[in-house]
Amino acid sequence: MPFNTGKLLLLTAGLSLLSACGDLPGGGPSAAQVLKGADEENASFAVEFVTRDSLQRLKQWPRKGGPAVAGWISRERGPASQLVEPGDTLDLAIWDNGESSLLTQSGQKVVDLKAIRVNSAGEVFLPYVDRVHIAKMTPDAARDAIQQEFADIIPTAQVQLSHTPGRQSSVDLVSGVAKPGNYPMPDRDMTVLALLALGGGISDGLKNPQVRLMRGGKLYGISAEKLLASPQFDTTLRGGDKVFVAEDDRYFLALGAAKTEAQIRFPQDNLNALDAASLAGGLNDARANPKGVLVLRDYDSRHLRADGTGPTKERTIFAIDLTTADGLFSAGEFRIEDRDLVLVTESSINKTDTVLGIIGQSLGLARRTTQIVE
Repeated sequence: MPFNTGKLLLLTAGLSLLSACGDLPGGGPSAAQVLKGADEENASFAVEFVTRDSLQRLKQWPRKGGPAVAGWISRERGPASQLVEPGDTLDLAIWDNGESSLLTQSGQKVVDLKAIRVNSAGEVFLPYVDRVHIAKMTPDAARDAIQQEFADIIPTAQVQLSHTPGRQSSVDLVSGVAKPGNYPMPDRDMTVLALLALGGGISDGLKNPQVRLMRGGKLYGISAEKLLASPQFDTTLRGGDKVFVAEDDRYFLALGAAKTEAQIRFPQDNLNALDAASLAGGLNDARANPKGVLVLRDYDSRHLRADGTGPTKERTIFAIDLTTADGLFSAGEFRIEDRDLVLVTESSINKTDTVLGIIGQSLGLARRTTQIVE
């Protein structure tokens, strides 16, 4: 009788523990725990179920976060020659075969004018000619313009011109390549990919490298993958441009009953929920609840909408059921954003098994104790 009474007490205690199994230790929360209070009128978060019916609406929602870039600039062909810019320098050789010349002395046929700098107004100062505007001209056109000015006072003069580009005729390749530095532009049809090639190519080891272009106080950006795949995005450079390559700094957090709990960087431009689950190593077979994969996202207040075209609350949870065809297809189309939390909730069966194990161990201990007493 004492033994039966003891087993009854242990069973009662075990059932009480089972009723409170939500408080048992575990690797992650259950879906019920996370979504508790979502139906309350003053809930601090909203819940959206990711299905075929909701996907089209969710795809129209504003994007959150991301780098502060102003898109990208499409390819436009430039002149297949260099242009003279302020800050460039010119070397002139002026030939004159006339018997009397303002420039040459007796027996002299050529006068060399070295290191003539183009001023900020795009002009050069020349003796007897004064100022000649040559900015935005090709070197050949600049030579013709200078010779025309000399022709008015020295009809027999012939001009040779050598052009050395300055800062406004060069571009800077800052980082993310084998050989960063300042590169003179051989012509005005030089492109971003041509510059990256001069720099030895994009450095190995960068995850989803991003190409950035600084121009006119704006920052433009595109992924290297997209740039290489789309010739129309191979932007023509301008003098003074700065280009650098950086690793994609976007990431999501994987937590709960996923096989990997970590901060995971984006390996590609776009990630969907199935990609994220795969990068996290998949779901833990012993613990995960495939009906309760949750994506937690913080929106800015400026993104909130009341007409369904955006979130109704800054804190929004997207719930995905991976046990149905609709859920799986929808997960493959649901886009993961920068700094999202992908939470694989834990199955309640796991906690029930834990309780039953505790009860079984307790009953076994009582049985062994009785055998010892007997």
